Amino acid sequence: MSSPTPQAATVPTAIAVAGLRKSFGEHVVLNGIDLTVPQGTVFALLGPNGAGKTTMVQILSTLIHADRGEAALAGYDLNREPARVREVIGVTGQYSAVDELLTGRENLMLMAGLYHLGRPAAKARTETLLEQFDLTETAGKLVATYSGGMKRKLDLAMTLVSDPRIIFLDEPTTGLDPRSRRVMWQIVKDLTRSGVTVFLTTQYLEEADQLADQIALLDHGTLIAEGTPEELKRLTPGGHIRLRFTDVSTLGKALTVIARPGQADEEALTLEVPTSGSVPELRGILTRLDDHGVDVAELTVHTPDLDDVFLTLTGNEA
Repeated sequence: MSSPTPQAATVPTAIAVAGLRKSFGEHVVLNGIDLTVPQGTVFALLGPNGAGKTTMVQILSTLIHADRGEAALAGYDLNREPARVREVIGVTGQYSAVDELLTGRENLMLMAGLYHLGRPAAKARTETLLEQFDLTETAGKLVATYSGGMKRKLDLAMTLVSDPRIIFLDEPTTGLDPRSRRVMWQIVKDLTRSGVTVFLTTQYLEEADQLADQIALLDHGTLIAEGTPEELKRLTPGGHIRLRFTDVSTLGKALTVIARPGQADEEALTLEVPTSGSVPELRGILTRLDDHGVDVAELTVHTPDLDDVFLTLTGNEA
């Protein structure tokens, strides 16, 4: 008798939301949201300003109540077990919640005290986080002297004092310089490798592209698209190649040879040809030009990015 084929292990669900609704007066902010976030992944919620992203985070982190709907975080019911939910989550808001009149170490010790860790455990956890976030050398300095990036790192470190299983990051890198933003990205990646689930809202589409395993696009309180970054890009038209030539006559001949809609710029000597960007398609275009003696001086490929997705689906610039 043949042995049964083993089934693939199912990734546990960290966050499950069904039919979530929220209104402020007659203004509907969330209109029946359904979503599932697997454990140990980064889920990015994108949308224009006022789309409802922060309201979503506030509801799931028990700061405000939904009008209708259900949610479970780490298996705990949001409506019936809010205290248990708070035990397993951490929240880093849009603005740093650090006390600038204390040192970095004192901020972490204060947070550890709020969680009743006990002094020995609090000291050990504080030193571990200072090392993890590369803040040991500045731990004894007042936070008022910290750079923006250092304050955000300390803010996230304070969120991790309780060792949460789910972290909400509401636009965590707003206002940071590119280097500090990338440091934060690496920290987030390290957290998910350790099994932590990250629920991220951001205005930076590159950030979502870099970090997110799944992305949902929220617009006027409704989820209008969801998938991996690559899946969303494939839904969006706009891919093309840009060919540059050495003179106008060669550009004109290329238009005739390619024989498909294209946007020519005689001043720049370029031709943009719609394409999926696949290697066989690119090879076919170049082979056809070469067979007709048309020399290409330069070629660049543009595939749809999340900016294109955002603009196409919401009608707003990213």
